[in-house]
Amino acid sequence: MHPRADTAADVSRFTRTERWIHRTTAALMGVCVLTAACLYVPPLAELVGRRALVVTLHKWSGLALPLPVLAGLASRAFRADLGHLNRFGPHDRTWLRAALHRDKRHASRPAAKFNAGQKVYAAWIAGATLVMLATGLMMWFTHLTPLLWRTSATFVHDWLALTIGIVLAGHIGMAVADPEARRGMRTGRVSRDWATRQHSLWRR
Repeated sequence: MHPRADTAADVSRFTRTERWIHRTTAALMGVCVLTAACLYVPPLAELVGRRALVVTLHKWSGLALPLPVLAGLASRAFRADLGHLNRFGPHDRTWLRAALHRDKRHASRPAAKFNAGQKVYAAWIAGATLVMLATGLMMWFTHLTPLLWRTSATFVHDWLALTIGIVLAGHIGMAVADPEARRGMRTGRVSRDWATRQHSLWRR
């Protein structure tokens, strides 16, 4: 999918539907993370109180987390971008090698619409979300599974939640460091110069 020119200086990157999916998913994930922190960090639990309400918010926001993506499958542009995210090529291996060696030259990190780091993040967070959903359901509907399963699900859910929090912090940090990428997600457009530097194969 090639970028479509909007103005002499900009190209189109994301549709309105794709931006809605990202914002809605981010909001639900934010509620999950914040409510989890309020449940497991004693000072926050004491500050917020109303544990039953926090638990309810955590359960339903987690259950709703896959819904924006499922609804987005009706969008052709979103399905195309999922295809891009799910497809690794030789240039992605080159990008990862350059990233591991901390080579910041743009020519050393060729990328299509999404770079290899974004593809790895998308695959990891999608898998982690499904595991969190499955383990969360086991903890919620306790009568459906044996005690050993519930104990294991609690262990996986708690530690994976901590890992997700760390990965999300890294994701947000990367976004903060790249104002043009944020503009692309906010408005749907990015500058031609940025597209050429950061996603040369897509721009080409």
